[in-house]
Amino acid sequence: MAADTNGAIPPLSSAATSVVRQCARIAGVPVDQLLRRFDAEEHSGQPLEYARSVVEHCSYIALRVDTRRPDHLGDREFHSLTYDMMLAWEAPDEETDAMFQRTAFSVLHDDEEDSGSIFYSSPTKMAIQVDGRRTVGPEAFAKIAPACPAIAHPITARNLFDALTNSTGGRLHFLIYHKYLKRLNQVLTSAKSISGGHRAPDLQLSDGEVILDIYGTATTKPVLQHIGTSTWPGRLTLTNHAIYFEAIGVDFSYSEVVAYDLARDLKQSVRRESTGPWGAHLFDKAVMYKSNTTSEPVFFEFPQFKGHTRRDYWFAIIKEVLHAHKFVRKYRLGSFQKAEALSVATLGILRYRTLKEGFHILPAHFKTTLAFNLAEKLPKGDKILEAMYGQLKKHGPRFRASKDFGQSSSDELMLVDPFPLSAYTMVTMGLLTLREEDNPEERGFAVRDMQIGGTSSMQMALERSVGYSGRVEAARATLDQVKVEDIDTNVAVLKELLYPLIEIGKRLLALAEWEEPFKSYVFLLCFFYMVYSGWIWFMFPGFLLGSTIFMLWNKHYGKMHSIGAFEIITPPRRKTMEQLLALQEAISQLEAHVQAGNIFLLKLRSLMLAAFPQSTNKVATALVVAAMAFVFMPLRTIALLILLEAYTRQMPMRKKSSEKLVRRLREWWLRIPAAPVQLLKPQETRRWGSRLGSR
Repeated sequence: MAADTNGAIPPLSSAATSVVRQCARIAGVPVDQLLRRFDAEEHSGQPLEYARSVVEHCSYIALRVDTRRPDHLGDREFHSLTYDMMLAWEAPDEETDAMFQRTAFSVLHDDEEDSGSIFYSSPTKMAIQVDGRRTVGPEAFAKIAPACPAIAHPITARNLFDALTNSTGGRLHFLIYHKYLKRLNQVLTSAKSISGGHRAPDLQLSDGEVILDIYGTATTKPVLQHIGTSTWPGRLTLTNHAIYFEAIGVDFSYSEVVAYDLARDLKQSVRRESTGPWGAHLFDKAVMYKSNTTSEPVFFEFPQFKGHTRRDYWFAIIKEVLHAHKFVRKYRLGSFQKAEALSVATLGILRYRTLKEGFHILPAHFKTTLAFNLAEKLPKGDKILEAMYGQLKKHGPRFRASKDFGQSSSDELMLVDPFPLSAYTMVTMGLLTLREEDNPEERGFAVRDMQIGGTSSMQMALERSVGYSGRVEAARATLDQVKVEDIDTNVAVLKELLYPLIEIGKRLLALAEWEEPFKSYVFLLCFFYMVYSGWIWFMFPGFLLGSTIFMLWNKHYGKMHSIGAFEIITPPRRKTMEQLLALQEAISQLEAHVQAGNIFLLKLRSLMLAAFPQSTNKVATALVVAAMAFVFMPLRTIALLILLEAYTRQMPMRKKSSEKLVRRLREWWLRIPAAPVQLLKPQETRRWGSRLGSR
């Protein structure tokens, strides 16, 4: 491939040709030299895929050069260049470019007709119409944006695109993209400023530790830390290694720092929680943290007048740090691979913060823009992490950064690994300093994880997981439809669902109570025959086989009809006071059952400790007889005798003797004393918060 005398590159559109020329200018080499690889290798496939491969190749090389500038995110020319790269990838040849031009014109014309008066148009739509640029689709964004690690990551690029285009019909406009990069640059600059010590709290940070966010700097909006019944306001700081809390003293100064390590394997658990004064669960605005080093859970409450978005944001970024360190421990990553994994989490959190502050969006669940959180939530997300680990293994402990790219030859350009390294981006922006053995060094790579014109192993694993997530979302939608809030209605639904089992239980109970002796005799004889003939052992496999046949029959002969609605007759509504009384009664019954269980265990303790010698002798004799029976009798016979005794207890010829035996056993049990219990008050210990307050 080479440029003709008019400067055009025949397979490419004019927009793609312009992008290729800009890439050659940035790389400091002629266009023909930049395209030498495509002259030397044979490429198969359709012309569209071939042209896209050319755009990808040139864009990756140019971005490897341009992203070495620490201020590239603040440069509007860089914004336009990357956006043009996406447009060129989406329409790299003349035919596709003409088709997109016609589509963009028709959409704009329809918008102008439907908008009516400009006074009823949104400011965003008016600005987009004035801008007049063509929009970018999700495939182009996911292919080009991850080449700059600060902008996007391959795992979350599609989710980030969806977040940016949730109000623009699934197409990315330049004004939105430009706003996102400007805000991202501000967040990265702020993080660099804080980590550099200009506005950082007095923390003893370890090597490679980066401050991700701080909340509670103003005394009017502190974070409330709850430990038991103690509550202290203070400032919360999250780094890529730990959580730091500084309590506010009586003189409005910060006291000593309490650190909660997120890097070590301390069996940490973090979840959303409700909290309030004196441990009351009133406000759903807290994050609970617990580990082996904490004697009881620690709650961080983020006061907010309406909603709980602030809590959700902090919960998400804390979980991201935890999952990143779990990934590091699971695969026992080396120093450079660990720095790369933590850099992926760090940049992801800063992008998440950008969406929160610049666009007031907090993508959650399968739409989150946090890579490790997404991999943990997606079905088969462990395959994504395995693919990420495979990429980290391919990258050596060093990467090329020292040589001037513009002075490299064409062959050297081919060896440069096009896959972007997040750790390298962190170093370039001054957020990370690698150790001497991990310092950037010139080195070529033969393996390309962002395959030009192809799909990497991590992207393939992501596509499979996203496919499974669609089924999970559909199943979750059905759950939301069947959930009911009233306790009486839930009980009615449960009874209706268990109706077959309840009816079977009633029939068996009626047979055991010998209400109809003939049916009971028939059932008993049939049961004896099944036991001695060995058929009893085929009941469970037969049940499983019957269930399988039933499901397959419904699959092939049910005509794939949707399941009909399950009709439930709702019980009459009860007033709030009636519901409270019912709840109080249920709690009283539960308390009575717990007391009965405690009494049983205490009496059993008395028997075991021989507090009542006569009863102990009888129990010991019964246990010896039972032990001898298990030694000399087959287990099948023992089970049969136990079932026979229980089933024939209400038999007419045994009923009186059985009632007499039960009465004697009850009387004997009532005579056994319970083991004594001594209740001790907990020792009153002063917490660290009390000591801080007394200073």
